[in-house]
Amino acid sequence: MIYGYVRPLYNDENSKDQLHLLNKKCDQIFQEEHGTPKKRTQLEALLMELKPGDCIVVDRMVALADSFHHLIELLKICKKDNVTIHFLNEKIKSDELLTIYLQEIMIHVLQFQSELIKQSTTIGMQQARESGKTVGRPKKSDENVNKAIAMYNEGYKLIEIKNETGISKSTLYRYLEALDNE
Repeated sequence: MIYGYVRPLYNDENSKDQLHLLNKKCDQIFQEEHGTPKKRTQLEALLMELKPGDCIVVDRMVALADSFHHLIELLKICKKDNVTIHFLNEKIKSDELLTIYLQEIMIHVLQFQSELIKQSTTIGMQQARESGKTVGRPKKSDENVNKAIAMYNEGYKLIEIKNETGISKSTLYRYLEALDNE
């Protein structure tokens, strides 16, 4: 049997892209309802369903595992059960890993780690918003911004503006550009 596994990701919140990719390749697809690492019931159900010779197909590593350690653990389980994992985006099958060059492996590991960070950041920001917290860098007060713009227009040096208002050069230029666009 060929099983697919999908879960919401930072750039595919409804798993729509993953499902589109896997629908024609898999006999059955297990789909998580959330992208968080905890209580991955569909992954657990998939692992319980597997028999020797089966294959798990995922869009990419981050869809299956929550950390490098978790990925290694899943690879060991599947190897022990004689199950292959096919990572479509990385173009890797778990039974072919030894034939890949170290440089290629490192590229995939770095990409995996980067996607894990994006996934956990997106989930964290979403949870913060849901609990009513403000996400992102705090805005500078309008009073300081207006003072910095006035000083700039009066010919003050950028260092003087920064020392007086706390507004950096890049922040000041961003506000000036926004004014020009209005």
